[in-house]
Amino acid sequence: QVQLVESGGGLVQSGGSLTLSCRISVEVGPPDTLGWYRQAPGEQRELVATIRNKPNIRYADSVKGRFTISRDNLRNTVTLQMNDLKCEDSGAYYCMFDRLGEGKRVHWGQGTQVTISP
Repeated sequence: QVQLVESGGGLVQSGGSLTLSCRISVEVGPPDTLGWYRQAPGEQRELVATIRNKPNIRYADSVKGRFTISRDNLRNTVTLQMNDLKCEDSGAYYCMFDRLGEGKRVHWGQGTQVTISP
């Protein structure tokens, strides 16, 4: 059974930074897509950032220039560095693992809460 364990959420003031990390319980490789999604109360889950092979990185327009996603295939981890945080970045952040990036075998973490205060 694939498990994804997130860490690093918390409460910070607007303009601050947080780093989210996710460890996947199985070996991951370059064809696999890893990513972060978020969900605010009453809203749908939305893409924040995904990474497949190093050149293949995607960000939501709202986080471009502020967030950086990275992965370590040796440690089976994916990290989201979040800078210049805004109140609208608040929500539950979920780690995602898509084996081979085909959308057929997608796994999710339990979520970590990020709260940005004014």
